[in-house]
Amino acid sequence: MEKDAKIYVSGHRGMVGSAIVRELEKLGYNQIITQTSKELDLRNQEAVDRFYSERKPDYVFVAAAKVGGIHANNVYRADFLYDNLMIQNNLIHSAYKNGVTKLMFLGSSCIYPKMAPQPLKEEYLLSGYLESTNEPYAIAKITGIKMCEAYRDQYGCNFISAMPTNLYGLNDNYHPENSHVLPALIRKFHEAKINQSEEVSIWGDGTPMREFLFADDLANALVYLMMNYNEKQFVNVGFGSDITIKELAETVARVVGFEGNQVFDTSKPNGTPRKLMDSSRLFQTGWKPTFHWRRVYPLLIKTFYQNNNLATKKATIKSPFL
Repeated sequence: MEKDAKIYVSGHRGMVGSAIVRELEKLGYNQIITQTSKELDLRNQEAVDRFYSERKPDYVFVAAAKVGGIHANNVYRADFLYDNLMIQNNLIHSAYKNGVTKLMFLGSSCIYPKMAPQPLKEEYLLSGYLESTNEPYAIAKITGIKMCEAYRDQYGCNFISAMPTNLYGLNDNYHPENSHVLPALIRKFHEAKINQSEEVSIWGDGTPMREFLFADDLANALVYLMMNYNEKQFVNVGFGSDITIKELAETVARVVGFEGNQVFDTSKPNGTPRKLMDSSRLFQTGWKPTFHWRRVYPLLIKTFYQNNNLATKKATIKSPFL
């Protein structure tokens, strides 16, 4: 990408989008295009097409999406399917219509079958049944991958796709019901500590294993791929190892300072037993992650508290570290 290229980062206020913007700015790119959801409804085809024709981006990162944890995915099934299909359809199709040089679509590790062999290789896509709780979201993301492939095949568009593993980082969502597992655990243990609760209830039995990648590592990989990768095959972006939910909970509890009991609620779903990505395709190109969650995440927990980043539209939490 040329330093003076116009680069549109959709979803720039989210965890991934904001990390991409930070990475681009660090590298000296000075024509980064952003739009808030109030300024541009990405579900509106006419509005998106007008935006492309007026701003004329050269490169596009499709980081905008409706996202959430296992509860949100399972409850708001129609919203997750409709909103994500509309957002990505409009961004990809308008990119083609307006001659965008290159586009990157971001998927998710949930695209893989629930019982796929581990670690998850790119070729396992569509080889079995999806996890039922996030099936609508996964179907939307699979559609995005296939759209990029189809527009490449039919129109010669240089549209590529990257599939990140579970992420953590700045600007995450701490909603008590709709967040992902890491921010959900931080909030649960924090509230239990300040309320002097004797126990914290955690969904499932604690045995599922998850891989975690720092969002700024992901952003570095995405910019690297945008500069160096031009193939039809989508690429996994992971850390390379995973941990159990139980171990994760124990770490968060220790850093937050909660000393009560951890109770695993087996009436709640576990989700997919394991989701370790095989990122060897990417690693073999020379890119590797920098940040290990054991070193970074405890520091991030404290940083989130100190910056009052646990505030959401529906709840504001005060820091026990202040």
